[in-house]
Amino acid sequence: MEPSAQKVDLLVTGIGELASALGSSPAGGAALGRVSRIEDAALAIEGAQIVGVGPEAEVRESFEAAETLDAAGKVVLPGLVDAHTHPVFAGTREDEFEMRLSGKTYVEIAAAGGGIASSVRGVRETSKEELTARLLVRLDRFLALGTTTVEAKTGYGLSLEDELKCLEVIRDAAAQHPVELVPTFLGAHDYPPEFKDRKPEYVDLLLEEMLPAVAESGLAEYADVFTESHVFGIEDSRRIMARASELGLRLRLHVDQLTPLGGAELAAELGADSADHLECISDEGIAALGEAGVVPVLCPLVPLFIGQEEEAPGRRIIDLGLAPAVATDFNPGSCYVQSLPEALSWAALRYGMSAAECLVSATLNAACSLQRGDRLGTLEVGKQADLVITDLPRLEHLSYELGRSPVQAVIKRGEVVYQRGGAA
Repeated sequence: MEPSAQKVDLLVTGIGELASALGSSPAGGAALGRVSRIEDAALAIEGAQIVGVGPEAEVRESFEAAETLDAAGKVVLPGLVDAHTHPVFAGTREDEFEMRLSGKTYVEIAAAGGGIASSVRGVRETSKEELTARLLVRLDRFLALGTTTVEAKTGYGLSLEDELKCLEVIRDAAAQHPVELVPTFLGAHDYPPEFKDRKPEYVDLLLEEMLPAVAESGLAEYADVFTESHVFGIEDSRRIMARASELGLRLRLHVDQLTPLGGAELAAELGADSADHLECISDEGIAALGEAGVVPVLCPLVPLFIGQEEEAPGRRIIDLGLAPAVATDFNPGSCYVQSLPEALSWAALRYGMSAAECLVSATLNAACSLQRGDRLGTLEVGKQADLVITDLPRLEHLSYELGRSPVQAVIKRGEVVYQRGGAA
């Protein structure tokens, strides 16, 4: 007597190609391009978990579902993970974009009172409720672009009250939306206007009041710092991050974006989970990150957006065995782009990354940089059922097509939360 099929909540059938990395650890070097590709596949979901995946005939024989979703012969991918964003803000900064087009640099605009300071004014003047409403709209857009997990930084409050307000916005939005948010405190994004002439006092405020209050609140999982010549130098960054770690926060760092300051080496020294940007990283910095197992988070759209000639040496980072993630760095000033597929196309063009390398960088490696590789980033039995049904004919189209969203439907935690052209 043949065993009866296991009853499950959902079967995703008609998958032309199911493409996914495998495992729970970041994939670097040659392993970055290793992707499992199953043709004529299906996937079984029970609750929030994947319980079966493989050729459709085998999955249908083993599982009986209450509901079926047809992928129409196209590509299914893991839910995308954006490991670097700044999504809590009020106003946009298109005027600065125009200024850069006329020749002004990012640092010049910041020195004239624009840049991060401009966004600080917007956040301070906007209520928590309005910031939450705006963030929810942005999360809808992330979801429609296939992103199911987003690292969300503060950094536009730059006072204890306003930074906590932004962390509460992230918490409140996460409670109302299927996109999973990973909250990061970025009080060390810049110096607030009231501390421009007394910068050491703001560092002391971060160390003595802001970081302890944030840690006590339980609202942040990570702390971050913008380590750069015009903001927080190496020594101040070291003090800030060491204090954050002492208080139980995990670490991410903006480093070596505009100048070769040695921030990558600092991230390695501190045992950070990620070192982000790296447009000006040195060979020594690459080696340090590799030895420490820090995930390099590359943001290929940023140099394009701000008119910066230097780009992260993405191909060299991969060839030396590191396991990069690719992120949007969505923010109102230096990259007003929410599309990870767009960022992956530019990673392919600027770093010479294959479609498979792009996929792993925006799924498994990004999840690992957020300490979530054990449950996110791949389509395997036991992993959380986060997946994207696309209209792509094969994986290579992921980076080949620019300028449109290929997303047909999105499943998060086993629930269909987005379908193109209609409500989920």
